[in-house]
Amino acid sequence: MRSLSKKRVLGIVLSAALLSCMLFGCASGSSSVVGGGNDKVIKIAASPVPHAEILAEAAKILDGYGYKLEVTEFEDYVQPNLVVESGEFDANYMEHVPYLNSFNEEQGTHLVDAGDIHYEPFGIYPGTKKTLNEIATGDTIAIPNDTTNEARALLLLQDNGLLKLKDGAGLTATVNDITENPNDIKFVELEAAQVARVVNEVSYVVLNGNYALEAGYSVGHDSIAYEATDSVAAQTYVNIIAVREGHENDEKIKALVKALKSEDIKKFIEEKYDGAVVFYEGK
Repeated sequence: MRSLSKKRVLGIVLSAALLSCMLFGCASGSSSVVGGGNDKVIKIAASPVPHAEILAEAAKILDGYGYKLEVTEFEDYVQPNLVVESGEFDANYMEHVPYLNSFNEEQGTHLVDAGDIHYEPFGIYPGTKKTLNEIATGDTIAIPNDTTNEARALLLLQDNGLLKLKDGAGLTATVNDITENPNDIKFVELEAAQVARVVNEVSYVVLNGNYALEAGYSVGHDSIAYEATDSVAAQTYVNIIAVREGHENDEKIKALVKALKSEDIKKFIEEKYDGAVVFYEGK
């Protein structure tokens, strides 16, 4: 059994601190308390790919605004929210609004959207089968197991004729909402970060855009099928800057969002990610 990483230890300590705040109450604090008390340093938690890569570019812009950006990478979707809720970090960049809302409801946190930055088309990728025409009775498909991403995976599979969901299932769909499954597909439900790791053990995998990138996949070249960039799902699942409620208008947060919404970042995303990450033109 390997030893705990520094980030894992940090996460455990912060989780305890968050629990203490929930039980006994914590001072709401001013913006100077969040992120360690330095108004010119922005502490942000992020997924490694593409979020931390995009932030590395944004750091150059922020330097011109007079801010230093400190990025800490996390491999999961839980700790980045907890460290923002606790006030240890100013913001995170790794999630979309449906996941944030679900997390707030389940964990009692108070996180809000401070800016919409990019979206990543969900894709179906080959496992032991290379095309959807090869699908056979009893084949297995690995999908993310969290509420919002599981629904997104199932909707994509439905769009490609592999199953049918009950009317109205929409963005909260689970495998229990499947009404037609003509190939008797077996679903392997895993934490999102683990899905790509079973690619050689299942017929197909359905991947979040960032985990596809981490696994070395290009949605344009490697996926069997993917969400259209103008689809409701793609627009719904825009990746955001999340902050603790009440801090969305802090000067440092507004500077961070301004940098990430700049033409320089748009150009960086378009040139680097070949359609796997799409700059969001909205707010």
